[in-house]
Amino acid sequence: MNESKFTPTPHIEAKYGDFAETVIMPGDPLRASHISENFLINAKLINSVRGMYAYTGEYQGKKVSVMASGMGMPSMGIYSYELYNFYGVKNIIRTGTAGAISDKLHIRDVVLAMASCYNSNYAEQYKLPGTAVPTADFDLLDSAYNKAKEINMPVYVGTILSTDNFYYDDPDTLKQWQKLGILATEMESAALYFNAMRAGKNALCICTISDCPLTGESASSEERQTSFNDMIKLALSLV
Repeated sequence: MNESKFTPTPHIEAKYGDFAETVIMPGDPLRASHISENFLINAKLINSVRGMYAYTGEYQGKKVSVMASGMGMPSMGIYSYELYNFYGVKNIIRTGTAGAISDKLHIRDVVLAMASCYNSNYAEQYKLPGTAVPTADFDLLDSAYNKAKEINMPVYVGTILSTDNFYYDDPDTLKQWQKLGILATEMESAALYFNAMRAGKNALCICTISDCPLTGESASSEERQTSFNDMIKLALSLV
């Protein structure tokens, strides 16, 4: 497939070649700007359509891009699909926030998502004769885990929940997932993993716990935008 003929897209104004092979992908556009301003050198803005900022620069001498995904699987589904299939991106590393489900987790803990449960119908498009399991790329996961050990960064590795719901009508919903040992919940990883699997590309979701829905503990919106730097450094170390 001639990928470049599809660019720019309705959602991304960048030209083919503007993105690096690896994209760090927070959900929040302001966090994308924060990463660009504080971690990259020679960073150039390559997308601002719909305020979904994307930058390409260098980190420790290596070309890397950062782009926001927005909230939810439909938004992640669009941007990760276009990056993988139209822009030649090989690796997407999501750096997002998550709510703790496991009582082992607390604010600022870092989670590496080995697999993602989901309550979305995103996988229906594949018309599979069974139930698919969206998983991380093992090499990225293994590298992130070993790098975290090397720099003495505590991380939790396991399965998370990717959901279409931020608010639940049944307040006990997350307790049901807790019974299965699910670590945390967020809203994008399943779509990212499915798109990576379908495109034959690589993905990893690294999340920082920003709140604990079952206990009421929560970080501020400003902290979510600017201070969860451990996962950003870990993600960038994989470039």
